Amino acid sequence: MSRLTGKVAIVTGGAQGQGEAIVRAFAAEGASVAIADINEAGGQALADELGDRAHFTRHDVSDPASWAALVADTDERFGPVGVLVNNAGILRFGDIDKMPLAEAQLVWGVNLQGCFLGMQAVTPTMKRNGGGSIINASSVEGLGGMGSLVAYCGSKWAIRGMTKAASHELARRNIRVNSVHPGMIDTPMTQEHGGDAAMEYGATKVPMRRVGTPGDIAPTYVFLASDESSYITGAEIAVDGGVTATHAFGG
Repeated sequence: MSRLTGKVAIVTGGAQGQGEAIVRAFAAEGASVAIADINEAGGQALADELGDRAHFTRHDVSDPASWAALVADTDERFGPVGVLVNNAGILRFGDIDKMPLAEAQLVWGVNLQGCFLGMQAVTPTMKRNGGGSIINASSVEGLGGMGSLVAYCGSKWAIRGMTKAASHELARRNIRVNSVHPGMIDTPMTQEHGGDAAMEYGATKVPMRRVGTPGDIAPTYVFLASDESSYITGAEIAVDGGVTATHAFGG
């Protein structure tokens, strides 16, 4: 396959879960991919498996210096970055009157600050080289609220808003910015919060009566990274089995 031939991409949180599926899909479609993650063992193993088409870099999305180094290294190694997937994220539950501020700030630092810094870091190279595609991972919790997820929802709604603002700012430079809103997806991150029992319960709330897999998510990212989506910017795409197509009584 060759839908992404010649494209250079950065995928944060690329060592496992949805990020790993996106990396694999990008590489299969011909892209060169920088796998950015704090999971050194998983990221390096994936890069070794994919060969010359991928490279792993340990990366802290909340650190501006780490972003500068990542973009510079990717530009030098593969060529100008043309695709950024801001996929890295963490999930923490906590009632609003009990969640420590430090834990909420950790969620915001990874999910929100990481996304902002990523867009900021790749914009200059995309401007210099005629454009690009930025794809920000939000969530169905960026489209509707959920109890005990105030910090997480706040970060995902903010990503949705930043995406729309950036899409307007960068459209004339041929830089497209879109957000993807996954529903419940069976990944190591979601498995941390209830395991298979939570997945089974979650499936009862989905119109399609199943939770998603990383393989359900990756094709949307391939499309948004490719030239097939050249007239799409500022969009929010739900990949959720129909959850956000209804209201609270529909599950």
